[in-house]
Parts: sequence; C-alpha cells; structure tokens
Amino acid sequence: MITPSVSARIPSGIEVPVAVTPQQCGDGPGAPGQYPFTRGIFPDGFRGRLWTVRQYSGFGTAEDTNQRYRFLLDQGQTGLSVALDLPTQCGYDPVDPMARPEVGKVGVSLSNLSEMEIVFDGIDLARTSTSFTINGTAAILLAMYVACADKRGIARDKLTGTIQNDILKEYVARGTWIWPVRPSMRLIADSILFANEVTPRFNPISIAGAHVRDAGCTAAEEMAYTLANGLAYVDELLRRGGEVERFAKRLSFFFYVHMDLFEEVAKFRAGRRLWARIMKERYGVEDPKAQMFRFGVVCGGSSLVAPQPYNNAVRVAVETLAAVLGGAQSIFTCAYDEPFQIPTEFSAELALRTQQIIAYESGAARTVDPLGGSYYVEWLTDRMEESIRAVMEEIDRYGGARKAIEDGWLQLRVARRALARKQQIDSGETPVVGLNCFTREDRTQAPGETFRLDPQASARVIEKYRAVRERRDNGAVERELARLQAAAAGDEENLMPYLVDCCHAYATVGEMVERLKREWGEFKEPIRL
Repeated sequence: MITPSVSARIPSGIEVPVAVTPQQCGDGPGAPGQYPFTRGIFPDGFRGRLWTVRQYSGFGTAEDTNQRYRFLLDQGQTGLSVALDLPTQCGYDPVDPMARPEVGKVGVSLSNLSEMEIVFDGIDLARTSTSFTINGTAAILLAMYVACADKRGIARDKLTGTIQNDILKEYVARGTWIWPVRPSMRLIADSILFANEVTPRFNPISIAGAHVRDAGCTAAEEMAYTLANGLAYVDELLRRGGEVERFAKRLSFFFYVHMDLFEEVAKFRAGRRLWARIMKERYGVEDPKAQMFRFGVVCGGSSLVAPQPYNNAVRVAVETLAAVLGGAQSIFTCAYDEPFQIPTEFSAELALRTQQIIAYESGAARTVDPLGGSYYVEWLTDRMEESIRAVMEEIDRYGGARKAIEDGWLQLRVARRALARKQQIDSGETPVVGLNCFTREDRTQAPGETFRLDPQASARVIEKYRAVRERRDNGAVERELARLQAAAAGDEENLMPYLVDCCHAYATVGEMVERLKREWGEFKEPIRL
C-alpha cells in the first residue's frame, strides 16, 4: 500500500504557500452580481433561488426512463437531465448493426418523436426544466423536443432547459462526432439562432469542459479549453449575423467537479470573471446579462472509483459543496455505483439527497460566496486566472480552437495529459483512497444492490421502432427528408425548421443523419504522434 503525502501543489500545478497573507492578495473580489462577477452572477446568490437540482438518468426503453423520472421528481428533483444511449448520440437507429449491442445501455433510446412522447408522458414540459446531454445529434433532439411540445399544445416560448450541443469538445475528448467541423459548427449556429427566436427561455448550448476534464486535463486546462471553444462559437454566430448582446445571454457552460475543493471553487470564480472581461473587452458587450457566465456541473465522473464504492458518496458530497461554494446554477450528482453500473433507484436517491442536505442543512447556501475574502481563495482565484489565460493564449497563437481541433493538436495535448494523470495515480503521487492507498485485500466490496437492465429492452425498442415506421406516412417522411437535404446543400439557410418538420413526420434520427451525411460527409480523426 502506498503511503500518501500532502502535496504543496494543487492538481493544476500551482504551488501553494503554507499560509497566504493579505499582502499576497489582490484588490478584492468586488460585489456579488456586479461585473466582473467574481463572487457570482446574482446579488442574492441562492437566497433568491436554489440551483436546479438534477440527476443524470435514462436507460433502456422510454417507458423505463419515464418511470425513473417520475420517481426522481416525486423525491424533490427540480429538473430533468436526460442520458441518451450511444446509438442516439452517434446518429444510428436501433436496427442498425452498429447500434444493436448498445441500445439502451448507457442511456435511453430516442430514435423518433414517438419515443420522446413516451419519455415525457405525464410530465409538464412547461413547468419542467430539461437538460439533454447530447452533441452530435443535439440539433435533432432539440427539434424533437420542440415537436413534442407542439404535439402537447405547449407554447414553444414556455420551454426551459439546456441541450449540450458542444461538438468541439467531442472532437477533442469524447468522440460522438458525426460530420466534419465546419458543417457541424453551422448546425450549432442554426440551433442557437433558432432557439433565440423560437424558444427564448431554452439554453441551446452548454459549452462543456466536463469531458476534457474527465479525459485527464487539469482544472485550469478544462476552463481554458472551454472558454476557447466558447469564443469559437461566438465568432461563428457573429459570422452568421447574430447579435452578440442577444445570443450571449443564452450561452451556458458545463463542467465536472473533482476533489480539490479550493481549486474547484477558484476555477469557477476565475472563469466567471474572465468570461465577463472577454465579452466586454473583446466583443464590446455592455448588457450585464450577456456578460454573465452561467454554468452547470456534474459532481463525480472519473473522480469516482470502483474499489470501496461507498467512499464515492463522500467524494460526491465534497464535490457538491465545491459546486455550491463556486456558485453553480445547475448541479447533478453522480451515484456511488456509477463506476461499474447504471445507478439503482437507491443510489440515485442517495445522490439526490446529497444535494438536498447541502442545500437545506449545511448553511452553504445561506450567503453569497461564503469563501469570498479568504486570503487563500482570493490568491488562488488570481493564480487560476493566470493559468487559464496562459493556456488560452497558447491556443490563440496556434490559430484558435477550431484549427487546433482540425489539426489534432488539441487532441494530442489532452491525450498526453491523460497519460500523465494515470501515471501519477499509478505511482501514488496522486492519492486516491481505497484505490492506491488505504486499500483492503478484498477490493470488490460490491454494493448491496445491483442494477439489472431488462434483457428484453433492446427487443422492445426495435419492435416499437418498426411499428412507428409501419404506421407513419412514409411519403410525408420522404418529402421532409428531401427538403432537409436540399437545404443542407446550401450554405446559409437555417436547418432547424426542416428538422422540426422531419420530427413531426416521425422521421428517425438515423434517417435525418444519413441525409446530412450525403451532403457533408463524415469527420476523419487526424493522427498526430
């Protein structure tokens, strides 16, 4: 067993003094709710309104997922976070040979509007904020959600929530890309501009550092890559004629929270003020609402491990506290069993209760930025901002995020950092209790409950899929798909109305993706050594 020691450096590489003095701090963080928003974007913090409480969930069939959502809402969850299976994320229908082994495995299968109608059966879309963690097919899922609301008679401007829709980080860290970078950027701009007009309360993008963090990056790199990608989207929207004072109000961000509590708090404080300054100084944004850095988080991810799994409940609690102290607008907490299975109802409820205990019992939400003014936190916020700026400047010198991704430069940086992180854990330089230190001979320690996915779930999904194709008007489907493809052949027409019409006709995700592939082709991973 490795004997751990307390490092003088935080994971981002910043060396921390034994004690921070007032002389080492800057001029102070300013007031909450005021530019540059170091202390938060709202003057009353969580006193006015708590963060949105979500649990990332979805599995098997639409019926299975609907049942889990109803349970979580009954237990006090205030928003939904939809997990999609890999076929839906990658643009395959469940009958595709590429999809069959993965149907319903890591999320719910949503191949067409009929399935989405089942997922949200009995759930009021006008009163429920819904988050979709999906990127390659995000525009299609947004169109499907709008079509679902239309079918229910719910006004589009009543819809609230977020769709991740951040394709740049997929090229870097996760891999659910479909089309090349440039047409993918066009589709993202289409969805943002469409949402600004049609669903003005819905966030059409959540620019995500979460997955580069889970891939191995440091907290400073996670924030830097995220902001750099955000600037690439801003530039694309401006090129398309968007008004920055308007669309910037609906840009949101998404991060993982790992275990160094003070590093995470400083990361969010530094990112918040850095984004505000960039929006004001680079783009001339004057409206405070368009300068605001609004973000949601996941507490868990790769910081959780399979050995001694109940330790993960403690980790998630620490990370949730960091998210609250850092001022997150939306939080979902991973269950302790996520390193090795889909969460059970019990573990999902415990993760939900973690948020509720911190919200209502810990006192952390009682005042704005309770760590503000701490010598260490203020000093560390300044150091984190310096580190984030340095990485962003390096990306700028290379030619920006888009070029760095198209060339594979950014992917290589992330891969090298991931290797270094693994070596640090393997060597014990980075201690992980129960994994590389304070271990036991019996490393399994399986939880009391085991989640078992219904082995017939995939067959039921395929049966429903075929039934939809049999009963729909296939002539109408072909007409709408042809209109979508023709619009995609041009350069500037917004594709979202065509996608909504395809969804209304019950065209499938795979059919829409295939028509766009005919015009745009597919992304080819660049190889760099």
